[in-house]
This record gives sequence, structure tokens and C-alpha cells, in this order.
Amino acid sequence: MKVFEGKSVFSGIAIGKISIFQKADTSVKRFHIEDVEAEVKRVDEAKATALAQLQKLYDKAVQEVGESGAAIFEVHQMMMEDGDYLDSISNIIRTEGVNAEYAVATTGDNFASMFASMDDDYMRARAADVKDISDRLVRVLSGHGDGDMEASEPSIIVAEDLAPSETVQMDKSKVLAFVTRKGSSNSHTAILARTMNIPALINIEYDDSVNGMMAIVDGKNGTLILEPDEKTLKKYQELKDEELRQRTMLRELKGKQTETKSGRKLHLYANIGSTADVASVLANDAEGIGLFRSEFIYLEKDNYPTEEEQFQIYKTVAQNMAGKKVIIRTLDIGADKQIDYFNMAHEENPAMGYRAIRICLDRPEVFKTQLRALFRAAMFGNISIMYPMIISVKEVLQIKEIVAEVKKELTEQGIPFKDDVEQGVMIETPAAVMISDLLAKEVDFFSIGTNDLTQYTLAIDRQNAKLDNIYDSHHEAVLRMIKMVVDNAHKEGIWAGICGELGADTTLTERFVEMGLDELSVSPTFVLPVRKIVREMD
Repeated sequence: MKVFEGKSVFSGIAIGKISIFQKADTSVKRFHIEDVEAEVKRVDEAKATALAQLQKLYDKAVQEVGESGAAIFEVHQMMMEDGDYLDSISNIIRTEGVNAEYAVATTGDNFASMFASMDDDYMRARAADVKDISDRLVRVLSGHGDGDMEASEPSIIVAEDLAPSETVQMDKSKVLAFVTRKGSSNSHTAILARTMNIPALINIEYDDSVNGMMAIVDGKNGTLILEPDEKTLKKYQELKDEELRQRTMLRELKGKQTETKSGRKLHLYANIGSTADVASVLANDAEGIGLFRSEFIYLEKDNYPTEEEQFQIYKTVAQNMAGKKVIIRTLDIGADKQIDYFNMAHEENPAMGYRAIRICLDRPEVFKTQLRALFRAAMFGNISIMYPMIISVKEVLQIKEIVAEVKKELTEQGIPFKDDVEQGVMIETPAAVMISDLLAKEVDFFSIGTNDLTQYTLAIDRQNAKLDNIYDSHHEAVLRMIKMVVDNAHKEGIWAGICGELGADTTLTERFVEMGLDELSVSPTFVLPVRKIVREMD
């Protein structure tokens, strides 16, 4: 028995044989060709085939991981049609008189090296993408298909790393867990693992001899156990059985109220980032959507999403939720969520910089486009609007002026919209907490963003791994602030909830109920565990 230590990106236990994912052989040989134009034509034909493959991958990914997870394939399609990239391939064929495979591979290496040397993190990340599309073109040119992964039985998939195109093509019924040598917590593989609800590890060192070995993936402790002895195997099988029992018990809570034994009710909603996440919201029996992160609509685009594009997305979510509450947060970019086409200047401290409502108020044309779409979509369901990063009453009054302008314009244009849409603000800063009594007079509800509230209160950048040991979301200062916000909301007759990660912390659920919180919004998979805690309270 051998134990490998790594990092968990999704918890859970998997037991099965290891299947090392072997990438298709894309090595190429250089040889001279006589008809260069015929070779250029081969590239054009291979490009058309590769683009069709990428479109299929995109469609498949949308169904399985949502639009945000599928967006990478749109990027790959655009890169494959890039003029500079294609010109380089043609130029190498014509000037050197070489085969298409060699020209594509050389161009891929050259462009990847160019991207990798750039200072910008986003552009450096494109190095892997250009290699991926080049490998795909080479496979098509070489007649090696599109590199599908085949497995004869459910397996623990082990790889150096996994590209989006590789994970999406996998038969999900054959995947017990993901284990990679490289990768990150925010990689496509990690996102897919969370969507599939299977364990995943990164930073695991291994060699090819592990292929076919019996193994255990411990997603809680971040370990891969090779050829476990009988005692260890029995222990983990019991833990896995217990996991299954717990899930089965939680499913029995579907359709039941989230209320204590004494009748104190709590609204339990879910957080989402795309229309595809609605299925998980409904499957986990959330009462509504407490946070729709609309910025993902912008992050998935290479230009500003139009009013119509946004309207269709909001309308679809509202219709699918069939009258249940859908709280949509207006654009919240900046800090760790940068978008190239917004052309924002570099900031030394972006977490405290130009972000969220500050951008919207500074760029009213962008803000109005979103608001128009939201008020129109509200005709088709129970939509509420939530404004992030508020620090003053002045900002709320500015928002109200812009909302009034939007309603006036829609009315004059004869465009139907819902007038009485519930509007609230996120409480994410100590400033907002301290004036929550004043803010409560201007809005319909509060939703506390505990992630930012914690970092601003403790003066700790939550992106700084060196400070993980002192980042304490249970800090009494944070909890007292939550209580203050709830009390001030209730004094003015409005409701208050939490939409940050802390809402899913079941060690605090009882305290939140005692504080008088009206609502918690959590990741869909945490809805039933939180409901269980609430129903066990007196």
C-alpha cells in the first residue's frame, strides 16, 4: 500500500481501478511536398472538421457543465479561425515546402511560446489553448480522430493534466474520480468534478506503473491510496456506504419545509452562475434562487452582451423557476473578475478598487442595458434585483434615478416591463453594516455577502494564500455585523439573508436562525444538509 498526498478540489470517496488517460500521439515528422497549394487546402479542410468537432463539444458541454464551463470551446473556435495563426501555417507550407502536420505543429509551438512569455496572466493561459487547437488539427490531418477517451469500466481517471476538450468527451458514467499531476482548484476539471459530484485531486505525483492498480481517492483529505490493504479498503468502503446513506436520507427532505420544530421558518435558496445551474437548483429542492451571478454572462462573452441576449437568459431562468423567487445580482466585476473588453486600468489593490456598482454608476449605458433586460424579464416570473458593493445611501439614490430613467424609456418605447420589482442591496462592507439602518429605509431587502464582508472587516485579502491561517469567517466581529444588519432590516420591516459561502456553514446554521435571518442562499448541493440542521432545531 502506498499513499500519495495532494490537494483536494472536491470531496468524496472513490474506489476503483486507475486508468491513465493517454493523450493521442500528436508527434509529427517533417517531409518535403511538391504541391504546396494542395497542402494548404488540406489545412482548410481539416480546420472545417476541427471546428465542427469543437461545436459538438460546446453543445455537449452546455448540457453537462453549463455555458460558463462550455465557453472555452467558443474561445478555441475563434483561435482556430484567427488570421495570424492560419497565415503562419500557410506561410510555412509555401516557403519551406513542407507537410501540413509539420506546419501546424510548428505554428502551435511558436504561438504557445509567444503567449507564455507575456506578462498578462490571461494571455499566458492562452498558450495551453493554442497547443490544444494545434494538436486537434494535427490529429485530424493525421487521421487520428478527435482523441476520445474510452474506458471499459468505471475508473479513477489519472492524467498529467486534462484539457476542457478531453474532459467533456469522456463518458461520465465511466468516471469515478479525477486525479491530475497539474491543475488548479479553478480548472475546468475541478468545475466538472463539482458538477458531477465526484472527488477530484490535483498535485498528485505518480508514474505510469499505477495504471490498472486498485486505488482509493480520499477527496476529504486529499490523498490517493494505491493498492490498499484489506483493512483500509474495508474502512473506506464503510465511509463510502455512509456517504450514500446520508445522501439517501437527505433526499427524503425534498418537499419538506425548512423550519424548526417550534415553527420558525427559514427561506432556503440556491446560488447559480448560469441557466444550466437551474436544473441543480430544482433537483436539490431549493425554494428559489438567492443569487444569480449575472457577471458570468459578461465573462463568457468577447464583447458586451446585448439587452436581448440578457433578456432571454433572465426570462429563461424565471420561467424555469415557475414563480419561485429569482434574485439577480447586477454586474459584479473587478477585483478577481476581470473582463478584457471593459478596458479597465491595472490596479494595485483591485479588491478595494473599481468594481461592481462603482463601474455600473460610472458607465450608465452598460448599467441601463442590464436593467432594461431585467425589468422586461420580470414579466415572466418572480424576479428581484440586487445591487452589489454598496457603501452609501447616495449610491442607492443614484441607482433609483437610473431605474426611473429606464422605466421611463421603456414606457415611451411601448416595451412591456414589470414596474413593482423587488430591489435590494448586498451588505459586503463595514460601511454598509454601520449605515444599514439608513439603507433599510431605501430598499426592499438585504443580502449579506459574507465573503467580502469578512475580508474587508479583517483587512485580509481572501485571495492571498499566505493569510489562510488567519482568515476567520467565524470571527466574532463578522458575526456581530450580521446580527446588526438583521436587526436594522427588521426595524424597517424588510427581510435579510446571507448569500455568501458562510450561509452553507452548517456549524453556524443554528446561530443564524437565532439571529433572526430570514433567508440563506447556498450552493445547490448544500440545500438539503442545511435544511436537515434547521429541522432538527427546537
